[in-house]
Amino acid sequence: MERRRLLWRRRRRLLGSRLAVRAERGPGPTAPRGPTRRFQQRENMNEVKDTLKVIEDNYKLFLQQQFTFVGALQHTRENAHDMIRPVASISQVQSYMDHYCNNLTDRRILTMFLNICNDLSNLCHKLETVHPGNSTTNEILERCKLLLNHSNDLSTIRAKYPHDVVNHLSCDEAKNHFGGVVSLIPVVLDGVKEWLSHTEKLPRRMLCNVSDRSAVAEKRAPQDAASRAAISPKTPSVHPEAQTSVSNKDCVQVQGNKHVRKKHMTDRENHCEKLKGPWKPPGRHAF
Repeated sequence: MERRRLLWRRRRRLLGSRLAVRAERGPGPTAPRGPTRRFQQRENMNEVKDTLKVIEDNYKLFLQQQFTFVGALQHTRENAHDMIRPVASISQVQSYMDHYCNNLTDRRILTMFLNICNDLSNLCHKLETVHPGNSTTNEILERCKLLLNHSNDLSTIRAKYPHDVVNHLSCDEAKNHFGGVVSLIPVVLDGVKEWLSHTEKLPRRMLCNVSDRSAVAEKRAPQDAASRAAISPKTPSVHPEAQTSVSNKDCVQVQGNKHVRKKHMTDRENHCEKLKGPWKPPGRHAF
């Protein structure tokens, strides 16, 4: 018991001395509060996923009204006397709604389509700030941004399986009028999902320090080249006669190696022939 009391007193004295030293030094620098960089990136990715889920829910609601959307495009095209050319851009849908839409139902469904396209465009611009990415993710993102451009021609794109938006159209509508505009949103959604899948496969270090490492590598490239030039030894100059003698010695050595190898092969073949039994004629009583 007495020993425990002594140890306890020593600990109290040591703790008191440490507190006194800290009081003399004053308060040190406090650690920065707030989320770390990795935590902030995780929050950004979760926010992107939540935004994508909201857009998907809106698109499911829009998909249930595809016939209404096609009917609205048909009515506005009739009012605009534009029945020949296909609906090939977002700006064309915007023009139909602003100038040739006389029905509240048609205006509501066209506004819904334009709002989903606008949300997807904002999401694509937000993906650029989440992390730098690599060549694959950047290519996917550029393709999605090009599709969402208001003046981009949509007449050639088609949504493939598992999307069936084109199958709900007639052959003439799908081929000549509405096949591209109804395929825009599902194609862009697939691109965003592909971007997310590629991003989640990237290592965390790449997510954090891709741009920093590239900048440091560019700065250190000339220094590394200079250091390599300084470290690399200079090859001594050799006289031409010495070079010819060395080459002759190499040729003699190579020929000697070939001769030894050929002799070894012949000895091996002879040994294999000795191991085989005498030749016997084929037939019933051969063995």
